[in-house]
Amino acid sequence: MSPSESDLRAPTPAAPHLTPRVLLLMAVACGLCAGANYLNQPLLHSIAQSFGISDGTASVLVTCAQVSYALGLLFLVPLGDMLERRRLVVTLMGVAALGLLLSAASPRLPGQFTWLVLGTLLTGLFSVAAQVLVPMASLLASPAHAGRAVGFVMGGLLTGILLARTVAGVLSGIGGWSLSYWVTGAVMLAVAAVLAGVLPRSRSTAGLSYAQVLGSMWQLLTTQPRLRSRTLLGGFSFGSVSVLFSTMALLLGGPAHGLSDATIGLIGLAGVTGALMANLAGRLIDRGHATATTAAGVALLLLSWLPLWWGQQSVWIFIAGMLLIDLALQAVHICNQGVIYALAPQARSRINAVYMTGYFVGASTGSAVGAMAWLHGGWTGACLAGLGFGLCNLAALLHDRTLARSAP
Repeated sequence: MSPSESDLRAPTPAAPHLTPRVLLLMAVACGLCAGANYLNQPLLHSIAQSFGISDGTASVLVTCAQVSYALGLLFLVPLGDMLERRRLVVTLMGVAALGLLLSAASPRLPGQFTWLVLGTLLTGLFSVAAQVLVPMASLLASPAHAGRAVGFVMGGLLTGILLARTVAGVLSGIGGWSLSYWVTGAVMLAVAAVLAGVLPRSRSTAGLSYAQVLGSMWQLLTTQPRLRSRTLLGGFSFGSVSVLFSTMALLLGGPAHGLSDATIGLIGLAGVTGALMANLAGRLIDRGHATATTAAGVALLLLSWLPLWWGQQSVWIFIAGMLLIDLALQAVHICNQGVIYALAPQARSRINAVYMTGYFVGASTGSAVGAMAWLHGGWTGACLAGLGFGLCNLAALLHDRTLARSAP
């Protein structure tokens, strides 16, 4: 039996349980890492004006962040099943912070927008520290509370995304869009330093080489049908939401509403209920309701595009649609993670890397499709694109339910 095969079958070794303080800090770190990739979304209009480029060109930053994040998921997150995880998390966060500081300094550098793109790519690639922390929380928690731990950390991640939009808008109103990057980079460095002192040491005992780690990811993908179906669910759901993320600032900051960066950022707080859904979904998983919760999330995602479309007439209707779609995304995502972590407990970092790579491939595709739909069809075109991803998500759900019924 090869090392990768025995590793996939090995039981999870005993590990120290997480204290509430450490779990909270992990949630904060996840929020910072994830939020760093969303800073630009409420600022796209201001960034375009700052560099003298079109809104469409500025929206490329959203795609750059997600593509680089997907690459980090594929090539860096699997190291969590190979290296000591505390040191890996701290190192990744440190480099991601440097990317934020480079982005902040870009207006003062030759080539300006090019440096902002490079800083965005660097931050996206290394902010995958969050996706080392999520399976680490599941590994360190007691089996009866693993779903709850993942839900709590993911709740922190979602809150970070929402606060990133709000804080970015507010800071932009105070000192320009680059202030958001300066502040976030400094805070991320500080949190990384605290994590280095309090995060439990954790290392896989499998003894795999990097080539074996990457090879076993392909093995997981080919031998676990529900990993494939749940990855499709994640990719299509995040693709649908990313159509919204890549175009909402263009709608809200444009002629239809004419809102400022700060106001657009505050609107992002409408999705804070998604953080509550992350915790609720974790509890439902622990009680065996992952399938029903996933179905509810898929249905809610489809329905959300109607109020979002009407949102071109009313900001309040737009906020209602945003609330619904954030709830839907978190319900699907947390349930997906609960299902896939149970497939191969000793390969959680790798199985998370496979899933999250598909998740962000869907996100980057959704961002690109959203920008194109906006260019050719405005807000109606963007809503139709988001609905299309939602219908693909429904097909993936039906496929997953077939697999679940046929499983021994």
